[in-house]
Amino acid sequence: MEDLDKNNNQDSLELNLREQIDQYLRYWPWFIVTVILALGVSFMYLRYATPVYKTMATILIKDEKNSALSELAAFQDLGFAGGLSPSGFENEMQILKSKSLTERVVNELNLNVRYFSEGNIRDSEFFGDLPFKVTILTAPDSLRFPSPSLYILPTSDLKFQLWEEDGNQKSEHSFGDRIPMTVGDLMITPNLGSSVYRALISNPQPVRISINSIPATVAAYRQNVLVERLTDNSSVIQLTLNSPNTRKSETILNELIKQYNQDAMDDRNMVSRNTANFITGRLEIISTELDSVETGKVEFKESNRLTDIGAEGQIFLQSESEFTRRVLEVETQLELMRTMIDYVKNGKESDLLPTNLGIEKEGTSSAIATYNQTVLERNRMLASSTEKNPVVLNLNSQIRELKSTVLEGLNTGKISLDIRRRDLYQQEAVLGSKISAIPSKEKLFRGINRQQEIKETLYLYLLQKREENAISMAVTTPKAKVVDYAYSSMMPVSPKRNIIFLAAFILGLLIPFSIIYLRQLLDNKIRDKSYVEQRSKDTAVIGEIPKLDSKAPELIQKNDRSIFAESFRIMRTNLQYLFVGSTIHEGKGKTVFVTSSIKGEGKTLVSFNLALTLASTGAKVILVGADLRNPQLHRYVPNAPFKKGIVEYLVHKNTLLQDYIYESVILWNYSSEPCGTVDARAHLRSIFRTEREV
Repeated sequence: MEDLDKNNNQDSLELNLREQIDQYLRYWPWFIVTVILALGVSFMYLRYATPVYKTMATILIKDEKNSALSELAAFQDLGFAGGLSPSGFENEMQILKSKSLTERVVNELNLNVRYFSEGNIRDSEFFGDLPFKVTILTAPDSLRFPSPSLYILPTSDLKFQLWEEDGNQKSEHSFGDRIPMTVGDLMITPNLGSSVYRALISNPQPVRISINSIPATVAAYRQNVLVERLTDNSSVIQLTLNSPNTRKSETILNELIKQYNQDAMDDRNMVSRNTANFITGRLEIISTELDSVETGKVEFKESNRLTDIGAEGQIFLQSESEFTRRVLEVETQLELMRTMIDYVKNGKESDLLPTNLGIEKEGTSSAIATYNQTVLERNRMLASSTEKNPVVLNLNSQIRELKSTVLEGLNTGKISLDIRRRDLYQQEAVLGSKISAIPSKEKLFRGINRQQEIKETLYLYLLQKREENAISMAVTTPKAKVVDYAYSSMMPVSPKRNIIFLAAFILGLLIPFSIIYLRQLLDNKIRDKSYVEQRSKDTAVIGEIPKLDSKAPELIQKNDRSIFAESFRIMRTNLQYLFVGSTIHEGKGKTVFVTSSIKGEGKTLVSFNLALTLASTGAKVILVGADLRNPQLHRYVPNAPFKKGIVEYLVHKNTLLQDYIYESVILWNYSSEPCGTVDARAHLRSIFRTEREV
């Protein structure tokens, strides 16, 4: 028994599924038409859509502290030499996406001004081989945005027509004129060597110029340029830009890499440039002082008529040579100390301190190097943040402490050098007493000569440091090694043809499916008998009446062979089968009650035609119009005296039933015997007896 129930359930499910599928398959032409239309629309879209290509470039961020040429490179697998730290690598990625770097690219390539050739469906952008160059003469702060597009139509090699997109008035100008426009003052110059310009001269067509603000252009490219790490275990960065103009996107990515390398080299050369400026300034001062000392020496010899006074003090020179060398060293170090102290006191906190000047004070060089590294780190943070950043504030505090440490070290070194100098001068005094026999002129001359030697030594020392600093600046290498210069994909990344065709095909199926589904969902009518049979299995359906056209006759004609008449004959036959087992008394009539919930659903139509069908078999039929509010029997019985009805019969109890029966000519014609006989009237009386008594 359970197996039988399972089989019945499976058959029911298969039947329901088949019915659901049939409800959609009967509209198969709709599906074919909508799919064809959707595919046609997608084909037209792909035909005229602007293809977008993917442009990529790959760079390697080099680690200066752990170069491949280092001695520790061979022990890299042991962890002695590694690449950039994760935080350092993320910092470089943020620099590549920074606003300042993108703004340099926009200004260098003039990306805020775009040139288009308008077509019937889509426009083409010029880049590289531009027909004109639009120069904005107004200051950036005074420009007015948004501004309408401009149209330029060359009329000759010297003149052109100009108008704005929202204006109809054209004006003629000469190339090179200052032209006031809505956005600001412009100057337009032709690119005479451009092939596009020569084509426009031979076949004049307007060129549309779109001018955007620098901040808006920078924001757009910062959003469109994708910077991502190629793999997790490498320091390789891939730059990606999607654009319909591959030449433009390749130029932008290559320029971005160039500006990044230039920014890194400028950052690393900042200390060297400051050192070079310091050395150059000191050389100018020392050169002036040396020239003054040499001039004084010449004047001293000329005024005293001296030629070679060294021979007289030959004995003392040997013992004084060591003293002179030590005095020179102390004076040189003392002069450097004074200069550095003055530079540190008068310099700003953002200035870098010169290095490698040969100061012998222990710890001073390392303190200066730490100070310069902290200043560089603070400047790099300011490139992408503000002065109020907690990290920047912390670095400022460290810079002040380091500067104080450097200044304290320099002052300590200066004090120690002063002590050494006093000791040397005391020794000089002792030695001077020994050479008191030498004329005073010799002492003066040696003083002048010593000053000259000090200035010359310092001058040569600074020259040497300047050359070393110049070599250091010359060998500065780019920070990013270009692995792959910008290149574009051969196939466009959008629009994707396969996806669009697939979406169009699915949409073509969904549109009619959705319409049919919504119609079924909102349908509140019973369309066929299966709906009743499925939902009310205990209710017998004895027939189906087709829907009549507006011009079709509503009554069945005699010998009528239409589907409408045949449906009532089927209903009559089914009624006869239903009455076979009924327990009605012999000689009594059978009652059929036709009703519905609302008006206009066909109660009168079905009742009258059923009566006609029953009468055609010779049965005696009484048709009772029981609609108390809006009876409609008079529509099918013209000129019938329907002045009394069921309401009067129920209200007036003393009236007779025969007073309310009307013998219809239409029913008479269908029946072989008269309709409305005594037996039928008695049956009608029995029907309403109970109601009348109530």
